[in-house]
Amino acid sequence: MNRPAWSLLPLLAAISIAASHRCAAQARKPGAIQGDDAVRYELVIAATPGAPAGTQTTVLTVNGTSPGPVLRFREGDLARITVKNRLPSEETSIHWHGLLVPNEMDGVPYLTTPPIPAGGEHTFEFRLRQSGTYWYHSHTGLQEQLGVQGAIVIEPNEPDVAFDREHVVVLADWTDDDPTTVMRWLMRGSEWYSVKKGTQQSLLGAWRRGAVSNYFEREGDRMPAMDLSDVAYDAFLANGKRELRLDARPGERVLLRLVNAGASTYFYLGAGEGNLTIVGSDGIRVQPVEVRRLLIGMAETYDVLVTMPADRCTLEIRATAQDGSGHASMLLGEGPLIEAVDPPRANLYVMDEMLAAGLASQMPKRALEAATAERPFAPYGLLRAVYDTTIVGPDTEVRELTMRLTGDMRRYLWGFDNETLAENSTIRVRKGEVLRIELINDTMMHHPLHLHGHFFRVLNGQGERSPLKHTVDVPPMGKRTIEWIADEEGGDWFFHCHLLYHMDAGMARVFSYEQDPAYRPTVDPKLLEPAYLFFDATVQNHMTMGRAMLMKGRNDVFVRWDIGLPSAFGDDHQDGGHEDNIEIDLGWSRYVDRNFATELGWRYADGDGATSRAFAGVRYRLPYLVMSNLSVDSRGDFRLTLDKGLQLTDRLGVGASVEYDTNTQFEWLVGIDYTLTQNLGFSTSYHSDHGYGLGMVFTF
Repeated sequence: MNRPAWSLLPLLAAISIAASHRCAAQARKPGAIQGDDAVRYELVIAATPGAPAGTQTTVLTVNGTSPGPVLRFREGDLARITVKNRLPSEETSIHWHGLLVPNEMDGVPYLTTPPIPAGGEHTFEFRLRQSGTYWYHSHTGLQEQLGVQGAIVIEPNEPDVAFDREHVVVLADWTDDDPTTVMRWLMRGSEWYSVKKGTQQSLLGAWRRGAVSNYFEREGDRMPAMDLSDVAYDAFLANGKRELRLDARPGERVLLRLVNAGASTYFYLGAGEGNLTIVGSDGIRVQPVEVRRLLIGMAETYDVLVTMPADRCTLEIRATAQDGSGHASMLLGEGPLIEAVDPPRANLYVMDEMLAAGLASQMPKRALEAATAERPFAPYGLLRAVYDTTIVGPDTEVRELTMRLTGDMRRYLWGFDNETLAENSTIRVRKGEVLRIELINDTMMHHPLHLHGHFFRVLNGQGERSPLKHTVDVPPMGKRTIEWIADEEGGDWFFHCHLLYHMDAGMARVFSYEQDPAYRPTVDPKLLEPAYLFFDATVQNHMTMGRAMLMKGRNDVFVRWDIGLPSAFGDDHQDGGHEDNIEIDLGWSRYVDRNFATELGWRYADGDGATSRAFAGVRYRLPYLVMSNLSVDSRGDFRLTLDKGLQLTDRLGVGASVEYDTNTQFEWLVGIDYTLTQNLGFSTSYHSDHGYGLGMVFTF
C-alpha cells in the first residue's frame, strides 16, 4: 500500500480552534503546577454530598466539584496529571476525550490503562500535539453519569480567532436514581421514564395529535413507541447549575467553549437574540458559520461566538434537552433578560422528524434546510475545514467497511451488525492504512459514535474541506461516512456509542493494530453483558401472576407463575367460577432478535387435570405488537398463547391474553392496569379460571 504523503498530526495542530491573546495570557490557572518542563495537575475523585436537582444525594466529584476543574495547557506542553481515587470501595479511571495520547495513556480501564483502585493513584504524562476544546471523564462503569467529568482547554501557539471574553461550559444531565438502577429499568423494557417525563405514547395522545392511523401503522410494523431520550432526568446542568451566570459586557464577542458531557441527552443550543457562530467542532478549527440553533450530541464539543447586544442586558443561551423535558440556562451579562425560546417539542406519533434526519444525513444538499429547521439536525453539512483535509490520493489504497448500528429498545441490547461487544470485540487494522467506514443506523435513535486516539474526516459533501471530528452523530435511519488513517504507534483503541447506557449494553468495538492472530484485547468486565434481576407481580384477591428473571446479555433465567387464590369474597369454586389452579414455570430463554426468542424449562402444575412436565418453545412478535408463544411439552401437548396490550392514556392500559393448550383447553384474561409510581400500580381483571379480581401491581 502506498501511504499518502498527507500527515494528520501537523494538520491538527495547524487548524485547531484558537483563543485570543487575552485568553492566552490566562493559560496557566491555579492548580497547574509548572516546572520540570511539565504542566502538572492533581485530580482527586471522591464521593461528595450534593443536590444537583434539589434533593440531597451523593455526587462523584473531581477536586470537590462536578464538573471538575478546567485543565488549561498550551499546545506543545508536557502534561503530567496525577489522578487519585478516594472512592471508598470502587476503582475509577480518567479518559482524555479527543486528545492524541500514547495508547497506554488513553485511560480506558483494562484495555489501555490499569484501573485506579480505591485508595490508589495513577500519573498520566503526554505531550500535547493539538489545541482546542476537549474534556475528560471516567470510563469506569456508569461513573460519568454520577459526575466524573471536566473540560480541557489547550491554547494554540498562533491565536486566530478574535474575541473579547471566553467561558467554558460543561453541559450535563442528572438523575437522582442510581445509574445502575437506571440501567436495570432500561434493560427490563419499562415505560416508566416515558411516563415520568410526559412522552409516553397512548391512544388518547394519538387522537389528540390526529395521529391514530400513524399509531396503529407503527404497531402494524411491529415498532415500539418512539422516544428521543431513554431516561427521565431530574435536572439539566451547565457547570453543575440549572442557571449559570456568566460575565459579559454590551457589544462584546464572547467565545463559549461548549462540552456536552451528558450521559444520554442531546441538547439544542439557542440564544435569546441573534445567531450562534460556530468556529470550532471537537476542538478543530472550522470556517465560521452562523446557525440559529445548534444540536450538540453527547461527547461533542463546539466553540461558538456570541455577540452581546449593544444595550445593557442579560442574554440567555439555553441548552434544551432534545426531548423537551427540560433545559439549562447560561445568562450572559447584566440587565433586562432577553429570554431564549425552546424549540417545539417533537411529535413522536409520526416518524417525519426521524426520517428527515436520516434523509438529510444521506443528502448533503439538504444540509442547509436541516440545519436551519426549528428542530435542526447536526450541522455537519455546514462545517468546512479551514485547510484541505484530503487523505486519499490517486494511488492510495482504501479499506472500506460497513458497520450497521443495531439494537432493541425493549430488550435494551445494542451493538454493531447485531453483535454486542461481548460477542464480537475486535476490528483489526494495519498501521498506516486508510479506512473509510459507512455507518448505517438501523434504529430509531440517534447514536453519537466516538473513536479514541484519532480524528476522522466526516464526508459531508464539502470535498477537500471535509471537517475533522472525533465524535459523530448518526441519526435515526440515517448514515454517515467517515475516513481516517491508522497512524498511531499501535495498541487497542476503543470505538463506541457515547450514549452511556448504549455503550454499557454492548454498542462498542476495539480497533486493534495488527497483532498476533490469537490476540484478543482485554475489555473491562463491566462492559461484558452485566447481569440484572427483575421482578413483576400482580396480586389480586383471586389470583397472583408474575415473573422473576435474571437477565444477562441474550440469556434469561426465569420463574413465571399463575396461581389461583382462595376468594376474598367467599366464592366457592362451583358457584363463583373460581379455581385454585397452580402453574409455575422455571426455565431459560435465549433472545435471538427483537421479534424472536426461544425457551426451555420445567412446568409445575396442580389442578384442573394439569400435571408437571418439561417444555420447549419459541416466542415471536407478530404485527400490531401481539406477542405469541408456541411450546410443546414432554407429554406431547402443545400450547399457543397470544398477548396484546394497548396504552389508553399515559398511565392507563388494557391487556388481553388467550391461551389454548391441548391438555387444559382454553384459558383467557382481560385486565386494566393503572401506573401509580415506578414500583406500584392498580390492577383489575377477569380470568376464565379465577374469575374477577382487584389488586396491585408490584414492579422491582
